[in-house]
This record gives sequence, structure tokens and C-alpha cells, in this order.
Amino acid sequence: MKKDFELLAPAGSFEILKAVIEAGADAVYVGGSMFGARAYANNFSEEELLEAIDYVHLRGKKLFLTVNTLFKNNEINNTLYDYLLPYYKRGLDAVIVQDFGAIAFIKEYFPDLPIHTSTQMTITGVEGAKLLKNLGAERVVLARELSIAEMKQIKEEADVELEAFVHGALCYSYSGQCLFSSMLGGRSGNRGRCAQPCRLAYSVLDDKKKEYKKDSYVLSLKDLCGIEYLQKLREAGVYSLKIEGRMKQASYAAGVVSFYRKYIDLEKKVSKEDMQHLYELGNRCGFTTEYFLKRNDKSMVTFEKPSYEKSNDALHQQIEKKYVGVKSQIPANGTLIINKGQALEFYVNSGEHNAYVSLGEAQEAKNKPLEVSDVRERMNKTGEAAFYFENLEIHMDNDIFVPNGVLNQLRREALGKLEEALLTSFRREDTEGHAGDTVVSVNKKSDDITIEDISHSVEQGKKVIASCETKEQFDVLLKHNNITTLYIDVQMYERNTFVESLKQDITRVLNSGKEVYLRLPVIFRANTAKFYHSIISVLVEMDLNGFVVRNYEELQFVNEHFPESEIVIDHNLYTYNDYAKQAFRDFNVIRDTVPLELNQKEIRRRDNKSSEMLLYGYYPLMTSAGCVHKNTENCDKKSQITYLKDRYNVLFPVKNYCNDCYNVIYNSVPVLLFEEKNRLKDYGVEHFRMDFTVESAKDVENVLSLFETGNGCNIDYTNGHYKRGVE
Repeated sequence: MKKDFELLAPAGSFEILKAVIEAGADAVYVGGSMFGARAYANNFSEEELLEAIDYVHLRGKKLFLTVNTLFKNNEINNTLYDYLLPYYKRGLDAVIVQDFGAIAFIKEYFPDLPIHTSTQMTITGVEGAKLLKNLGAERVVLARELSIAEMKQIKEEADVELEAFVHGALCYSYSGQCLFSSMLGGRSGNRGRCAQPCRLAYSVLDDKKKEYKKDSYVLSLKDLCGIEYLQKLREAGVYSLKIEGRMKQASYAAGVVSFYRKYIDLEKKVSKEDMQHLYELGNRCGFTTEYFLKRNDKSMVTFEKPSYEKSNDALHQQIEKKYVGVKSQIPANGTLIINKGQALEFYVNSGEHNAYVSLGEAQEAKNKPLEVSDVRERMNKTGEAAFYFENLEIHMDNDIFVPNGVLNQLRREALGKLEEALLTSFRREDTEGHAGDTVVSVNKKSDDITIEDISHSVEQGKKVIASCETKEQFDVLLKHNNITTLYIDVQMYERNTFVESLKQDITRVLNSGKEVYLRLPVIFRANTAKFYHSIISVLVEMDLNGFVVRNYEELQFVNEHFPESEIVIDHNLYTYNDYAKQAFRDFNVIRDTVPLELNQKEIRRRDNKSSEMLLYGYYPLMTSAGCVHKNTENCDKKSQITYLKDRYNVLFPVKNYCNDCYNVIYNSVPVLLFEEKNRLKDYGVEHFRMDFTVESAKDVENVLSLFETGNGCNIDYTNGHYKRGVE
């Protein structure tokens, strides 16, 4: 077995866990009864999970537990500790985590429990990997969108253990950057309940809302199959190869593992026959490897109905027969000594672990003496024990008798002690405990609040913030005195005139008496990082009040190169809980943005000091490496808006951000919470924000009029999650 790769398999049940171990997995990741990103999988009960931890350890394998959802305050304070404790004590090998606060919590209460950061954290660059490594993560699970070249750069420059997906389903959105399912039906991907709206058909319309592609599966990607890239992944320094599929059947999981195991060990070209077998085990409109090589490509998209297909029933049956339900035992050696008139002695060992049992007494045979062959047969009846005897030495006197019950008991006790000896090294002592409610600050004021004018907030030093992505929006916002702070999005500028244009606009903002922050891109991959590294010295000299960062790469980048700058984190650096807020403060964050999925009650029970709340804006439903415009027409490297129309004739704007090569799909209508601003102030929210993305100058004027005076044109809007929240 190669030690430079770990083959990591999914298991949605104990049966599948046993099958993938039998098929050659080095480690298995599973979900428990709570906090996993596959809430609808057949997840493990506590009893099953404890047994599974022992099962893999006896076989020299590892088990990782997904706790990769975002945690609300009551969950992280009152549930997470008690949930993890029994698994921690049993010897759980690692937890897979998305929530920034959960990382801090686990490091505090389970300091020797390894943490693997989930792909839900959207780690796409060197800086993000460095930040999480310094925070104590043992392993970084990379975004699925990264190329092998990017993986190599991260390994070389961040020097942290890397895990990458090699086989299975691909999300259209960067994992952790999707609110589509959440907004449409309250089933949040951040909470493990994604309803997969990306697998539905949409019509595509141009910027004039003229339909040019009807009922196409433009958001549905083919499955990843990276088996032909094992050597390149090895050269890039990737350690763990993850197979997706905790909701797949045993024959699929075990079959895929068996083929990857074969070619990890053989290090040779994959045969056409084996590629066909992988295809027959299951695929969604074929396979793709384009992310390993390119930023995006239309060949990755299914376009046709993305039904999941499997074929070759004989192959599935063959795999089930070979791996599913198979009795898996571990080789052991035994030495049995039986001397007349003395206690029986049994020495057993497996690897470095030993056990010894002495009991009973061998008697002189009165009738038929005991034969060695009879003893061997009896001792080899290991039944459901974890071990079988690969070698069994028997030293015994002639003319003796030992009851079968004594031999059975001797075998059971010896193998039981051997199992205990092997597992003891994995056990952990209890921790000091967690009292609960140590961080949460609950605001218990009445919901019955007198409405006040927004000017009161300005007088009290509170901020009224607006962000803009176009020059037209910028010009409108600059004229309004009630706006105290402007977030200028980097997408306003072309790269070749970036510095000069930004300097001019900063001067205009400061001359208007407002604060100015530079809002960095949603995604900060290698090419983007290269550009911003090239202008560090220029940015240092600019009179920016600070930066708005939207990913972990930027958080590290700004901390490292602009240590005196103020940092605001956007809503997609999630602060569901107060542990997360505190953890971000350690990175010089002065303000966070209230997460978009929290409802009114959850916001009320949150520490909202130094938080800003989005009162208006089109929520970003998906941020993707794929480009709807490119995939349905062509790539002209021109930022523009197209539209997706769903089966209910609802239009979703799609904006392509060509400087940094990503797409954002926005909700069909904006969130509008102006009437809630005073209630939110009572909840401790200190600052309010409006985000402008796809609006015209006229739209911006209308929204500002409504905000400042209560007068303006009617706007179709939604309350977002403010009333309903998510599960």
C-alpha cells in the first residue's frame, strides 16, 4: 500500500463502511445523527458510530466524522460538546468542519482532536490554506474547482496536508457559497439539506430578457472521475483522495474504491475496461476532469436531463458478492500450551499487540484422549470475533482431557483481551467539560419598539453603508448624505486602469465626507491573488479606511500585508454563532455581517455588537466557476447580465465577473427590511447596509428614496429568511 496517498471513502451506513474497508479504503468519512452536510443520508446512530470507530481501528484504518454544517448559538453552546464527547473518548480520528466558530470550540474543548476543514469553507488559494493551518487545522479539504497546478502551489507554499475530491458528484456552486436551495424552499446547503435546484431545467435569456435557450440543464455538472490523474495528483502533493457518495449504494461505493485502490497500488495506465466499469457503476451524463485542467468549460455541463445512471447489473452483483456483507477478520497468531495438571495458557498477538490468558486445568484422560486436531478445530472457531488465526501453535501432553467449554472460554477471553489491547491505544480520557452558554449574549428586550427615523442612527455614530459594483451606482450613492460609508467593489474597475481609477474614486468619496472601503472579490484564486500582490505597495499608500473581505484567502492577505487596516467580513464568512464572531476578532476584524439565513429570533439571540445587517439587496444564490454566458453563447470576457427562467417563469439575474472569472446567480427579487431597522437596533445591530449589484442608477435612486423618506416606487421584494429562517 502506497503511503503517499490516503484513499478516503464515503459511507452512509455501517454495511457500506464495512464494504469500502474490504474494498481497500484507508479511511472512511461518515455522518452522525447531527451536524452533517448530508442530513438526508442514512446516517450513523451513536451506537453504530462507536462500533464503527472500533471496527476501522482494529483493521488499521481511520474514521472521520462530518460536523460540517454551520452552527447556531444554541447548538454550539448546548449540544456540540455532548455530541462529540463519546466519539472523542472512543478514539475518533478527525472531525470535518465548516464553521469558523466550531473550529475554535473544538480546539478549546478537544485540543487533541484533529480538524479537517471542509470543502464548504471554499479554500481556493495559498493564503486560505495558510490561515487554517495556523489556526490548527491538520488538513485542508480543497474546493472542487481547483486545478492540479493550483493544488501544487498551495502544497508548496502553505505546506499543509491536502485533501482533494477525485470521484463523484460536482456542485455547480462553490461549496459553501450557495443559498439557492435555502431561498427557494428553506432547505439550506449550509445545514446539510440541499434540495439541488442546480439539477433543474432553466431557460436562458439575454440582457434584454429575450429567451435564446429553452429548458436546459445549464447548472448541472457531470460527475468527476480523476482516476487517470493519480500520478499528477501525487506530484502535486495531494495526500488524501476523496470519493463523493455518502448517499450512494454499497455496490457503487465499494466498486469505485476497489478501482482506485487498484491503480493507486499499480501506478499504471487505467485500462479501457476498468474505465467502462467505473462508468457502469454510476454517472451523471458521463464524466469530466476539466476542473483539473481549466477554470471552466461547457463540456462539464450535462445540458440534458441529469438523471443518475448505472448499468451492468452483473457488475454490481459481482461487487456486492465480493465486498458487501463479507466477514472481515484480522490475522492473529496464537500459542496454546496444555500440560497435564496445570492451567491452560494461551498467548495471542496481532502486530505489536499481545494478550495472555490462563485458566482451567488439563486433566488426565479417562476415556478417549484429546487430539491436537480436535483442539485446533475448536480454537479456530472464532465466529464473530474480530480475529482469525493465521498461525496457531499447539503444545500439549498426551493422554489429557479438556472440556470444550474451557477451550471456548479460553479463545474468547484471549481474543477479547487482544482486541482491548489494540483499541486501548486509541482511547482518550474525558475532557474538563463544557458548561454551556459561555459565549451567547441574549438580548431579552421587548419586540414592541417605537419606530424612529434613520437619522437617529447617524447621530449616534452608527453607520449607514452602501456597496456598489458600477460607476452609475457609485455616482448616485456619492450624492446622498445619509450614506456614511461606501464599499467600492473591485469589479468597478478594469485591470489595466485599476489603480488610477480607484485613486480618483477614493478621493471623491473622502471629499464627500464618507468613509471608503475596498470590497474584494468573492473568490480569490491564484490569478486574482497574483494581481493584488502586484499592487500591494500602491494600495498601502491609498487612503482607504479598510477592506471588505469575502473569503479566507483575503482575510489572510489583508492581515499579512495591511496590518493597520480595518477589516469587515461579508455575510459569506459566516458568523452564525458567537464563537465565530470571537474567532474572527482575533484576525483584526472590526465588523461582521449578519448571516443571511438567520431569522429574527436567531438574530435577537446573537451578539450583534459591531455587526452590520443587510437591509436591502439581491441575495447571491450561487457563486460558481462555471459561466452561464460562456456555456450558452461564448466567452467574450465582458461582464454582463443574463437571466435564468425557472419552471414558474421566475427570472434570476446572472452576472459574470470576468476580472476574476466567476459567476453569481442572484435572487429574482431583492430583500427589503427597512421597516425592521429599529427593531434590529433594539437587538443590538449597530450598522445597516444596502448592497447594489444588478440595479440601474434609477433603481438605486428609488431604493434610497424609500430608505430615507419612506417614499418611492413600489418594489417587488422578499423578507428573505428574516421571518422563516432555515432548518
